[in-house]
Amino acid sequence: MRKYEIMYIVRSDLEEPAVQAIVEKFQGIINNGGEVTKTNVMGKRRLAYEINKNRDGIYVLVNFNATPETVKELDRVLRITDEIVRFMIVQDVA
Repeated sequence: MRKYEIMYIVRSDLEEPAVQAIVEKFQGIINNGGEVTKTNVMGKRRLAYEINKNRDGIYVLVNFNATPETVKELDRVLRITDEIVRFMIVQDVA
């Protein structure tokens, strides 16, 4: 298993329970083939530029250990989830 870090931005017009459900959904995918070490919901912040008519977003940072197959599945689900504005998965070298 390798260490990874993901940051994704959720649409800001969603209510708190909906955001929590999205966070739990992605944690469930990670826990299927790995383990979540840290989750930080950073809250609502202004985007640097408008993305799909959104000026604000709710930032979520997750550190986890997983297999490459789990990361591939997480990437696939993030791409088809309408509530996600942007995301980035990187391998943690530290």
